Amino acid sequence: MSDLETAQVFKPAPVDFALEALLSRRHSCRGFLPQPVPRDVLERTLALAQKTPSWCNAQPWQVHVLSGAAKDALRDALLAATDSLAPAPDFPWPTRYEGCYDARRKACGFALYASVGIARGDRAASARQAHENFRFFNAPHVAIVTTAKALGVYGAVDCGAYVNNLMLAAETFGVASVAQAALGAHPHVVRNLLGLPAERLVVCGVSLGYEDRAHPANGFRTDRATLADVVQWHE
Repeated sequence: MSDLETAQVFKPAPVDFALEALLSRRHSCRGFLPQPVPRDVLERTLALAQKTPSWCNAQPWQVHVLSGAAKDALRDALLAATDSLAPAPDFPWPTRYEGCYDARRKACGFALYASVGIARGDRAASARQAHENFRFFNAPHVAIVTTAKALGVYGAVDCGAYVNNLMLAAETFGVASVAQAALGAHPHVVRNLLGLPAERLVVCGVSLGYEDRAHPANGFRTDRATLADVVQWHE
């Protein structure tokens, strides 16, 4: 069968724009309502995220969902550690941002600070805003995502795919979310509180709940680079 005949046989199905709509609508929520998400909605969200592909189908993620008193205990422990200890994440954070990466990072930060009325150079106010990470932006639920140490960086890569699908799945049910690398700043705190063995590494956290649409931090959106900026074609 010729290439032309193959192209005629395997015509693409009509495009379903559901994924496009989800990707366009989802954003990092930094202000939540106190209303908890029903348990069945959380379970359906997690069940959808569980369909994430992974290397050799290892599915390295193990997820701990905290609500109520358990969430408050983690919040208090992380805030205490943040005020007294330097970050020591299981996966080293970027050593520096350069070029377009630095520009994108700054644009995001300046837009966030502007949305909540923080002037450039106000380090005290920006530090207070950074602390909101450890309060989970008042979300009623937080999911801590961990991976197996022996799987190394590829276990973390698989967990990244899982986190993205978790947030998209949440969006399908009208649940807002924000992925937070900051929640991996003090992994010993997380392991101690959750009773995790040393071989479980903390990748990040994801705060979940219903968006407070009146919160000013939810009023800005980040932009995305063009395809020309990130894609090179080789034929």
